[in-house]
Amino acid sequence: MVMHRILIIEDDSTIRETLEYNLRAAGFDVATAADGRDGLEKALAGSPHVILLDLLLPRMGGLAVCEELRRRESDSRIIMITALGTDADKVKGLTVGADDYVTKPFNLEELTARIRAQLRRASAETKPQVFAFGDVRIDALRHELTVGGKAVKVRPKEWQLLVALAAGPGVLFSREQLADLVWGTDFVGSSRTIDVHIRRLREKVETLSAYNFIDTVHGLGYRFELAPKVEP
Repeated sequence: MVMHRILIIEDDSTIRETLEYNLRAAGFDVATAADGRDGLEKALAGSPHVILLDLLLPRMGGLAVCEELRRRESDSRIIMITALGTDADKVKGLTVGADDYVTKPFNLEELTARIRAQLRRASAETKPQVFAFGDVRIDALRHELTVGGKAVKVRPKEWQLLVALAAGPGVLFSREQLADLVWGTDFVGSSRTIDVHIRRLREKVETLSAYNFIDTVHGLGYRFELAPKVEP
C-alpha cells in the first residue's frame, strides 16, 4: 500500500504540530515547513501528494507559493488553510491553482476527508483517458461519447459520473463515493440525486447500445459492468 506524502506549510506551531500528529496517526507520511520559502523548496524536492498550505506565511505568502508550484507544473494537490474565509479570498486561492479551501477553525475529521477526496481524484486522473466497452466509446480527453459510432450528448454531471464509473470497471461505488468524486465535499444533495443522474444516463446511452453497462447493486450502489441485452 502506498503511504501518501503530506506537506504542511503553516507558521503557527500549535496548528502545525497538531496536524502533523493527527495525520501521522491517520497513516500519512508527513513533512512540515514553518514559512513559505522553506515550504516551496520542500514541495519541489519531495513532490508530496497533498500540500496543506496556509495563506498568511512569513518570507513568502501562500498565494505566491501556490502560483509558483503551478508555474513549475507541480501536480501536488493543494488545500489552502486560512483564517481568511471570504468568497474573494477563496476565489484568489482557487484562481492561482489551489484544489480546495478550508477556513480556520476547521474540523480535523473533515480535513482528513478532504485530503482523501483529493487523493482519490488524483488517482482517477492518472487512469486511462479513453474507454471502449462493446459499442460504447468514452474519450475523457476530448470529452466525446459515442454509441455505435454515433455521438451522444450528456450533461456535465452525467458525463463526470459516467467517466468515474468507466474508470473503474467492475468496481462497486457507493452513492456517497460517487457524490464525492463528481460533486466534491460540498455536495448537498441526497442519494436520490445520484439515482436521477444514473437513470438519465441509461435513457441517453443504454437505449442506443446493444449492451447494459451500469449495474445496480441494490442497497449498495452502482458499478460499470458490460452485459449484452437479453431479448424478451
